[in-house]
Parts: sequence; C-alpha cells; structure tokens
Amino acid sequence: MSELMKERGIIPLMRPGVSWEERRKELYDVLCEYEYGYTPPKPEFTHSAVIYENNIAYAGKVLEQHVDICFPTPKGLYTFPVKLFIPYSEQKLPVFLHIAFRHETPDRYVPIEEICDSGYALAVVCYHDITPDSLFGDYTSGMAAMFIENNSCKPSEWGKIGMWAYGASRVIDYLVTRPELDKDEISVIGHSRLGKTALWCAAQDERVYCAISNNSGYGGAALSKNGTGEYVRLFVNAGSYDWFCERFLEFDGRDNDKPYDQHYLLALIAPRYICVGSAVEDQGADPASELLSCYAASEAYKKYGLTGLVGSDTLPEAGTSYHDGEIGYHIRPGRHFLSRYDWGQYIKFLDSKRK
Repeated sequence: MSELMKERGIIPLMRPGVSWEERRKELYDVLCEYEYGYTPPKPEFTHSAVIYENNIAYAGKVLEQHVDICFPTPKGLYTFPVKLFIPYSEQKLPVFLHIAFRHETPDRYVPIEEICDSGYALAVVCYHDITPDSLFGDYTSGMAAMFIENNSCKPSEWGKIGMWAYGASRVIDYLVTRPELDKDEISVIGHSRLGKTALWCAAQDERVYCAISNNSGYGGAALSKNGTGEYVRLFVNAGSYDWFCERFLEFDGRDNDKPYDQHYLLALIAPRYICVGSAVEDQGADPASELLSCYAASEAYKKYGLTGLVGSDTLPEAGTSYHDGEIGYHIRPGRHFLSRYDWGQYIKFLDSKRK
C-alpha cells in the first residue's frame, strides 16, 4: 500500500517543524479557501418545535416525531424540518443523523426499523430542506438565499456542501438537548454528495462522534490527485460546481495541481471515528482512492497515540471490512447506492466501539 501511495504522489500530511495543532489549522484553511468555502459563525440560538408525533410507530417500538428547526440568519429566521425515530429504551441511545436525498421515510436508502431494532435512534433531514440542490450557481432559494447576496458568491464563500453541513450542525444543536439520546454518540451519515457533506460537517463540528461517508468519492473521502474517478470538469458540466466554493473552479483541467487533497479532510476529524464505505462497481467514487485516503489520514491519528485504519497492505476484495482502528472501511459488490449491507457495516463498526 505504501508503494501505491508513493505512485499517487500523495501530499504529505505533516510539515517538518510544524506542530500538529498548527498544521491542523493549515489543513482547515486550505480546504476552506479552495474547496468548501468558509462557514459563517454558529447562530446565537437554535429553536425547535414538535409538529407531529406518533408514539406507537413501528409496532409500538418507536417514538416518531417531526420537528421544525429554526435559527437566525443575516436575512431573518430560517426553518427546516427533521424527522426523529427513537426506539423505547431505558438507556440513552446513540443516534445516526442521516442527511438524506428525499423526504420519504422509510426510504430505499434508510431501513428505519432495522436501525432502531439495532439499538440506534435516527434523525433524518432532507438536504433540499436546508437549501435546494438547484445547480449552476443558483442561490436564490432555501438557506442559500438567506446568506448569499445578489446570487453571487465571493471566491471563498461557502458552497452548498458547506450549507448542508451547517444545517446538519443545527440539527445537532437540537439532538444534544434530547434526554433520550446520548449526546456523546452522534454519528453523521451521508451518501455520495451527502457523504462529502457528512465529512465536512464532522471536520468542523467536534460534537460529531463518527463521520460516515458512503461512496462519497471526489470532494469526499477519495484522493483526487492522479485518481481514476471524477474531476473538476465533470462538476462544471453537470452544474454541481456550486457544491464547492468558486475557487474550486481554478483547478478545472489542473486537478493534480491542487495544494491539498482529501486525506486533509479525514485528518481534521481525528481523533474521532470515521467509517468509509466503497462499492466495487462505483468507479466514479474511485474505491481505491477512498481507501488510500484513509491510510494517508491515519498519520493524524498517530499524533494522538491511535492507529487510524488497520488493514491489509494490498487492495481488498469485495466483502472486506476493516473495523479494528478509529477509521473503518468496507468495500462491497455492486454500484453507487446506500444499501442495507452498508448500514449493517456502519452499525457493526459503531457497536465495536461502544464502551
């Protein structure tokens, strides 16, 4: 694996003569400046209101609530909904915060009853409710309209991944107040662009216990330099460049010239947990680059006397899981999807870390 990392020309995580705390700030600043943009400060308050309740959901095993989350922005209050599913228990429960693609629950990506039966609470927020994924630099609706002036972003002003991550943190503001939940075990999970979001949320919000990235690829868990997956031009063509800040476009056609790579993002989460899921046929997400990023980020964990990723020195076959370290990883057969198998792997990883 070390030879493959050399071939890829991975940027060293550390700099000689620079302490980890200093270097950590450098990593964060470069990701803000060139990739995600700078996130505004936390709001002065976050309010909530339960707008729906079913106390006998899923055969009477689960309390289901729909809650409005409200907080101030530069242009007034902004409100969006989140759905909670809390299995009845005498113990405080760990919780998944799932940043979801759709409003429907249950959904093909979210096996709610299985998650709850495994002893986990679940919060589900649809990313469109935070700010719509309207593409091509459209910031005229949702939370984006409350922050972006005249539908025009400054070079390092936040993109939509930053906005979705900010919304997830506002949900965490609420989750830590719920007496049924263990505020020290809040794991944020997302798939694809929302896996990128989960990682960026965890990098900025130290209340996140574990960041779970499913098939997040370029701009998420996967190394971008000399990779075989996506590249900046694809985001430009699809209109999804606005997931990132404007300076991200400077690397259109120059992907290998970036002064950063995605192991920086994973390193910012240390010493907390990360779990990355890949799929063999998901070439856009570049599974090998996701795994190499986990290995490269492990250097940050060693600064805390930890191990990071513990795995083989060769690229693993489908069906392989690495759960021994603080960074978990699995690769499965199939394509770009958040499956029940993936959820099962994430639950197994977190179960292995329970005290």
